[in-house]
Formats: sequence, C-alpha cells, structure tokens
Amino acid sequence: MTRRPESVTTGADPRLAGGRLTIDLDALVANWQLLAEKSLPAQTSAVVKADAYGLGIIHVVPALWQAGCRTFFVALAEEGLRVRAVAPDARVFVLNGFFSEALPVYEESDLIPVLGSLQELDLWRSLNAKRKDKLPFALHVDTGMNRLGVTLDEALAFAADRRNDKPILLMTHLATADDRAHALNDRQIQSFHKLRAAFSGIESSIANSPGIFHSGVGEYELSRPGVAMYGGEPFSGGANPMRHVVTLEARIVQIRTGRKGETVGYGATARLGRDTRIAVCSVGYADGYLRSASGSGVPLRGTVLNGGEGFVAGSKVPVLGRITMDLTSFDITDLPVDAVRPGDYIELFGQNVPLDDAARAAGTIGYELLTSLGTRYHRRYLKSESN
Repeated sequence: MTRRPESVTTGADPRLAGGRLTIDLDALVANWQLLAEKSLPAQTSAVVKADAYGLGIIHVVPALWQAGCRTFFVALAEEGLRVRAVAPDARVFVLNGFFSEALPVYEESDLIPVLGSLQELDLWRSLNAKRKDKLPFALHVDTGMNRLGVTLDEALAFAADRRNDKPILLMTHLATADDRAHALNDRQIQSFHKLRAAFSGIESSIANSPGIFHSGVGEYELSRPGVAMYGGEPFSGGANPMRHVVTLEARIVQIRTGRKGETVGYGATARLGRDTRIAVCSVGYADGYLRSASGSGVPLRGTVLNGGEGFVAGSKVPVLGRITMDLTSFDITDLPVDAVRPGDYIELFGQNVPLDDAARAAGTIGYELLTSLGTRYHRRYLKSESN
C-alpha cells in the first residue's frame, strides 16, 4: 500500500526541530477496528480526551469518523468543541463534570454531559426545567473506583423516582480491568447488572480498553476504548495485540568520547567503566521524555533497575546519566564507529522500543508518555492514499 506523510500544520519546522513524532493513522484505525470487532454486538466509541492522548484531535477524530466511529468521549467541554469542529455530526460526551456557566455551550454545540453526583443531577434538572425540549445527559455510577459517579444506591433511587428524566446512557468505569484476574472486576460487573435492570431500555457502557478483552462485553451496548487505540497495552501480561501507532525520535547533536573513570551529566551520577562513545541528543523532559527514565541519578533506579533505551543503527542503546531539560545522552560504544553521525535520529519509542517498555523504564505507564509529548517536535501524520 502506498503511504505518504499527510501535510502537517502543527509542530516545529523539520529543518529546525530537535526531534520528530510520527503518528500512523492507519495503525490507529486498525486498532479501533480490532477493538470494535471484539466489542460486538456492542457499538464502539473512541476516547479522545487530552487532545486524543497527545496525538491531536484535529487529525485523530476525522480518521476514526471515516472508519465508522460515531461517538466520542472527552474530558472537557473545550475538547468537545474541538471534536465538533472536525466531526459535526458526532455524538460527544463530556466526562469531567458539569457547571452551570457551561450550559450555553452544551445547548449550542449539542455536547452531552456525563453527570456523576447528586449535585450535578439537581443542577441539570433545574436548568432543564426551564426548557420545553429536554437536553440529554449520561449518568455515571461508581461501582468500585471511588472517583467520579453517584453511588449504586443513589442510582437505584434515581431510577425508581418517576419524576426524574432518564439518561440516554448509563455508564461506569472499571478500576482493575487491566488485571483480568482481579476480583474487583466481577464485583463491578455484578453491580452494573443491577443498574441495567433498574434502567431498562437505556444504552449502557462499562468496557474501557482492557474491559473489551473481558468475556461478556457484548452484553453492553457501547464500549469506550482509549489507550489501546493509540498502541498501548490493554492488559497486563501477555503480548500486546495492538499495532504501534506513535514513533518518537530525537536528533543526535554530538558524538563525543568520555574516558574511563570520568562522569557524565548533572550530579556526576554515571561513572564510566570504559572509554565510552556518547551520543548527545536534542530531547529532554521539556519535550516529555521523562527525567525518571534517566540511566542513573534518580530515586526510581532503586526499584526499576534499568533506565530508558534508544534504538539506532539496528541496536538498542541505553540512556547514560540523567535526562535533562533539553538533552539526553546514550551509550553507543558497542556500535560500529561509522554507524552513527550527528544529525541522525534515534528512536525513543516506536517499532523497536515499545511504548509501554519505554514507560516502564520511567516507572510509569504509556498514557503519561503520550500525554506528556511536548510541542517542539516536528509531527508527521501517515495514512494510506486510499484514506
């Protein structure tokens, strides 16, 4: 299949940037399609909060819309407006609360709030009472996460009160779905069965990315994949079934030699045990390449033994010393002398350094790496000509 870079309107000039970020929209769509297949007979939405997990609503949402996605979830109403701008006919749910001053935006833009407290329900009821045509809402019920959502008892009481307007969507969020053996999964699913019986005939949603891989997800009408669409691992243990979507690369600024016994970087935390060739790259924590992925000199190294790795000239190479604001060093001693030159790119995560492996080296999860990506990269969006 012929591939081409889509024209890029954001990000740094490729001639001037210290790194580049490549987003494979075909892979993203293929991931969504796999998740949609596994969700059947449920429909499949897409979670595009945090600017589509850092990849850009303006690019991600149209690709998913073209693939058949018709429902999107965002955290904030402001994000909902950006979805609406590129997918005018989409159904857009807003997860993170509702405030009265935002009502005109919901009215004008057909955004749907996800209400998760009695206070929000009372506020929505009072505002809706002034309208002839009732605005729709979703109801979020907490079944074991203790984050957002009304309690199970509050939801059952709400369903029993005939004076209340009914939501168009009933949802909860699984707290431990990435660990398929965790007992809390079954407790939450059992609680949700009770809710669905009380809210008979109303669309329901429980499955996030890992939840889609639980048996019985098709009993619910709408799945809500997030990180798995973007290539992240949907569950702990076992091979990642998703295609990688994002490749992050940094430009090599300088190659230098440090002598045995010398130290590298801030804090002199990396002492060289041999003469070492060092590739200094134009990337750091200002770009979202987390300091916790340092090769040494951070508290995390006491529990996560190895820091981050890059991939260049066909081999993985370790981060050397501390990652700083704008620069990161890699040990390239074991590569042939002429294999790497200033101006070359080193992969920080992508095909050869999986996103979640890079995240584990930083003591975190793929979500944080994606949503921390800075603005100094040149961004390339790849898709097939047929799309």
